[in-house]
Amino acid sequence: MPVNALPPLPRLIGHRGAASLAPENTLAGFRKAAEAGARWVEFDVRLAGDGRCILLHDDTLDRTTSGRGRADLLGFEELRRLDAGAWFGPGFDGERIPSLEEAIELLAELGLGANVEVKPGPGAEAATGKAVAEVLRARWPKSLPTPLVSSFKEAALAAFREAAPEFPRGLLFSAVPPDWRARAESLGCVTIHCNHNRLTRTQAREIIEAGFPILAYTVNDPARAEELWDWGVATMITDCPDRLLAVMPTALT
Repeated sequence: MPVNALPPLPRLIGHRGAASLAPENTLAGFRKAAEAGARWVEFDVRLAGDGRCILLHDDTLDRTTSGRGRADLLGFEELRRLDAGAWFGPGFDGERIPSLEEAIELLAELGLGANVEVKPGPGAEAATGKAVAEVLRARWPKSLPTPLVSSFKEAALAAFREAAPEFPRGLLFSAVPPDWRARAESLGCVTIHCNHNRLTRTQAREIIEAGFPILAYTVNDPARAEELWDWGVATMITDCPDRLLAVMPTALT
């Protein structure tokens, strides 16, 4: 595959695995996404205190684990002792915070592609981008589509690009700014990711006509997904892959 070439994107991607069906950013979430029919998942990667790449959205542990405080103050083995599933509901007790290596291994087993979001803690943008690049370079299997790497943090994407320029990159926004194209092109990004609630049809047309596929998050309403597909939005990132697959036009599968 040519440097930074974008693989064919699926019409939907499971958000943080399948966040309505299983605890987010866990191996159980990947399995649920695959069971629901998703072909790709999105997940967040940050650094533990010892520099290991782990799957976790927040800077702190409080919301999605049995731990408390900043995740980057604990090493990987300490983080592994926390429960990352019981908060979600019965049947997920004992789910652990995965390493990026473990996540990749399961993706290969399930045949799932991935949008890997680099989610650095404060001040760790460059270190996180570089670390994620090194793991993907060493571990990503040839049996899977090339992963799409995205981030809100432009310094993280710049570091990732320097370490692994061959992987395609996407720039994340909450609201698309007027200078979106200049910022994306400065980082060699090939996709734009944005909050669907703050995306207008006019913006979508501008981005698509400029040659950038749009990945919209977090789209859980089937009617809104159908509207965005009609606008030409490439991909819905959703907590509910089962709900959106039920309404996805056959022509988009």
